[in-house]
Amino acid sequence: MRLNVFSTVRMGARPMLARLARVNRVVAFGVTVLLVLLGLFLPGIVGGLVLVVLMGALLALMTRTWPVTPPQTRVLRVVILAVLALVTLAKVM
Repeated sequence: MRLNVFSTVRMGARPMLARLARVNRVVAFGVTVLLVLLGLFLPGIVGGLVLVVLMGALLALMTRTWPVTPPQTRVLRVVILAVLALVTLAKVM
């Protein structure tokens, strides 16, 4: 069986995803909201940097879970990420 780079990356991410699956969803949501608020209230580029890091983490998580995500949830996640990108851009400028 031949493995390509993407399947190797996915296999390497399995322990991280297994650990992430055990995280309480309410806690994960609360931490995400806290980071968004922190990014919005911190001044200038510092707040923008927090939002960029959060956006990168959410994008990485979204790409890992994309194959098992229902289509309706995919649309919602893309919209939320796009709104976060617009807010980040407005914050940095």
